[in-house]
Amino acid sequence: MDDGKETPSQSTEGKAVGIDVGLTHFAITSDGSKYDNPRHGDKHHRNLKRQQQKLSRKQKGSQNRTKAKQKVAKVYSKTARCREDFLHKLSRQIVNENQVIAVENLNVKGMVRNPKLAKAISDVGWGMFTTMLKYKAEWEGKTYIEVDRFFASSKTCHVCLNRVDSLSLDIRQWQCQHCGTCHERDVNAAQNIRNEALRILSLGTSDTAWVGSVRQPGKTSVLLDAVPVESGSPML
Repeated sequence: MDDGKETPSQSTEGKAVGIDVGLTHFAITSDGSKYDNPRHGDKHHRNLKRQQQKLSRKQKGSQNRTKAKQKVAKVYSKTARCREDFLHKLSRQIVNENQVIAVENLNVKGMVRNPKLAKAISDVGWGMFTTMLKYKAEWEGKTYIEVDRFFASSKTCHVCLNRVDSLSLDIRQWQCQHCGTCHERDVNAAQNIRNEALRILSLGTSDTAWVGSVRQPGKTSVLLDAVPVESGSPML
């Protein structure tokens, strides 16, 4: 539907937020807010299993089988509507509270190839969430920006830009060997995503400032001054 109103021009003047998505917490923002994963699929799994068992016992071609199919479809529909409701409310809250919204450009199709995480990733709805953020930000004249998926947001210290060689998924907190700052993995990643997005907007380039090993212990990064930060950031 076209309401006849022109789409407002985008602006970057205002609060910026970086968002890191996950499975334990659905979203973690650069200001430290965490939103739990509601796990809609798990909540309706028991009912779905029961309805599917009833369907399997019905004779093929019978009227009772048709009714059982409809009940299974209702469970799937209920799960999808609960997921959409959660994503709509959260995306609306984030867009209302911020002017610049930065997220990672995730390869969801590639990630679901992992058989251990495929079900959880499919249920969480990251792709739908980023789509909602994008069009709602455009409606409000706000800026939505995606940071490259290969940007080392989790392994880079947002204070001194030192990057660790490896950081396994089971490590949720780590300490920078260069500046001694203790990081909560997801919050640090969200802060790096925000800073990288601000740098891209400031310099007008999509090339990441932290390609490879930009800063190593004992060395000074010549790109430190190229990373814009907000007022109140620990980098100031």
